[in-house]
Amino acid sequence: MSAPDTRAARALQKITAAALGPYQSAVVRIGVSATWLLFLLRELPHRRELYGPDGPWDWGMGQELLSGNHAFTVLLWSDSMAWFEVVYALAVLSSLLLLLGWRTRAMSVLFMVGVLSLQNRSIFMGDGGDNVIHLMAIYLVLTRCAQVWSLDARRAARRAPGAPDLVGPALWVVLGSVLLAGTALGELGSQVWLVVLFWLLWIAQGLWWAVCRYAPDEPRTLADVIGNLAHNATMVVIMAEVCLVYSSAGWYKIQGSRWQDGTALYYPLKLDYFTPWPGLSSLLATSGVIVMLLTYGTVIVQVAFPFTLFNRRVKNVLLVMMMLEHAGIALLLGLPFFSMAMIAADAVFLPTVFLVWLGERAGRVVARPKAVLPGPRQAADAEESEAVLPGART
Repeated sequence: MSAPDTRAARALQKITAAALGPYQSAVVRIGVSATWLLFLLRELPHRRELYGPDGPWDWGMGQELLSGNHAFTVLLWSDSMAWFEVVYALAVLSSLLLLLGWRTRAMSVLFMVGVLSLQNRSIFMGDGGDNVIHLMAIYLVLTRCAQVWSLDARRAARRAPGAPDLVGPALWVVLGSVLLAGTALGELGSQVWLVVLFWLLWIAQGLWWAVCRYAPDEPRTLADVIGNLAHNATMVVIMAEVCLVYSSAGWYKIQGSRWQDGTALYYPLKLDYFTPWPGLSSLLATSGVIVMLLTYGTVIVQVAFPFTLFNRRVKNVLLVMMMLEHAGIALLLGLPFFSMAMIAADAVFLPTVFLVWLGERAGRVVARPKAVLPGPRQAADAEESEAVLPGART
């Protein structure tokens, strides 16, 4: 076998033998679900005005909008207040359980349903952070994001071989019954592709359970390969999405005259709506040098970041700068959930060594058993991850 063939075989072996970037996918799961959970809890007193029947975008206007764009939301299945409260409560609960990593595959689907339902109900209530959560909620469904730092990983490490799992099949039956009722009543009829997607996810989960229980040899290996391929492909898509967000934002900024002359940051610092700390904003706005450095620095970091992915040192430096930039946006402009969503998406590029160190420190604080990766050697899986996914490199 020639050298190119050997390299291709090794690359194929790496992307099929393991779900790469386990720590990165876990931190994205935790960050995105925590952001959405905190947002829902903060808006709890105003939930009915934002997404419910009491909002200015009433049920009839929502029906008219969805008849044109065919977006998905279960909130328009009924205009009753009780139905809205049930959906909102389930959105909060699924966010919490996904954060903890309990039955992650099912919770990721419910999390996606909650995000899409609320955001598509009132499309004018969101910002750029909501768009990121919208996309990540869809991507997380296709990832194996509970390999570490989850209740699922802890349960898998503690469960005796061959021990029956009663909760998983029961949850599968309940969700299947809800899906069957929604399909039979025609509530999903206008979104045929979504009906097919939900049924495929439900059937795939049932087949996975059956294979793990009754066919642990070749069929289980094939199922693992398919799951790993879906996970790894989705992780690449998440990375590409983050790069696209920053590159497009940076190049659009370059075309603006205020970004060209270095004064763009001055104007939001003078808007009352974006100044939670007026004294601090005024102090920064009075310094032309600081405004110019921050304005040009923002553009440089956003444009340069996609080109540094394969230089781990430069990539890590720019990654820290971007996260600090978003922390500054949260503090100075009063956009904490936008910043949290972007930092959660940026986390896909965090080095594995740093995340392992962070997990060990957090584990000492909460005194919980250390979760292990699937497979015989955790170190080998981490090395394979770093070799293929640039975001997992140290």
